[in-house]
Amino acid sequence: MKIIKTTVLFILIQLFFTAQSFSQDGTSILNKMDAVLSAPKDRTGTIEIILISKSGKEKVREAEMMQLGRDKKIYRYTKPESQEGIATLSLPDGVMWLYMPAFGKPKKISLLAKSQAFNGTDFSAEDMDTRPYTERFTPKLIETNDKSYVVEMIPKSDKSQYSKIIVTIDKINYYPESMVYYDKSGRKYKEATYTYKKSGRYWYASEVTMKNLKKNHISKIKLTNMKFDQGLSADLFTVEKLVPEKKEEKK
Repeated sequence: MKIIKTTVLFILIQLFFTAQSFSQDGTSILNKMDAVLSAPKDRTGTIEIILISKSGKEKVREAEMMQLGRDKKIYRYTKPESQEGIATLSLPDGVMWLYMPAFGKPKKISLLAKSQAFNGTDFSAEDMDTRPYTERFTPKLIETNDKSYVVEMIPKSDKSQYSKIIVTIDKINYYPESMVYYDKSGRKYKEATYTYKKSGRYWYASEVTMKNLKKNHISKIKLTNMKFDQGLSADLFTVEKLVPEKKEEKK
């Protein structure tokens, strides 16, 4: 009987340390992914956004993107004319601002609005959060194979619209290959797939496809003209800069 108890205790101890090891591995892997995503000092580029409806009808938009470090980012729509001037600003600590010409001035995005679809796309403001994933999620390594790690991410905030996100990460370069989002009921909600390219010493997502499984709607983002480490000034990433300067009228 004593031998049985000792064996059971040994197994429980082994299971405990195995769980701890998996948790630590998940954190380490996610830290490396964060490091890849935030490696450039700054970046700029052109974004093409393609919205594909359930019937296959497409709408195309364009925007310019600027990012400084990990947590300062501006998106500004340039096409079509109906979207021109709409802009978002992401700042440290998850703070986000939205400027729409119809508003006349920037508005801070509330926590509730962060869970809603942004400007007709299948991305929410929460999806666009620039904070590190390790800051926002508790990771756990649930699978590993020859090419990838699969990590379960549980939101640390109960205000998140997701119950969990399953991310598949390239085993060599540590960029995300796909993410599967689950709603609060534990059902699959959205799926994102990523295509990565390397420019110099940096990896970046040249294309992201987000599919809303409930609406059967797809949003594709394509990044072109990417430039890195140009010495962008922090002065460009202010709420005031969201409002475009008025063009001088010709005499």
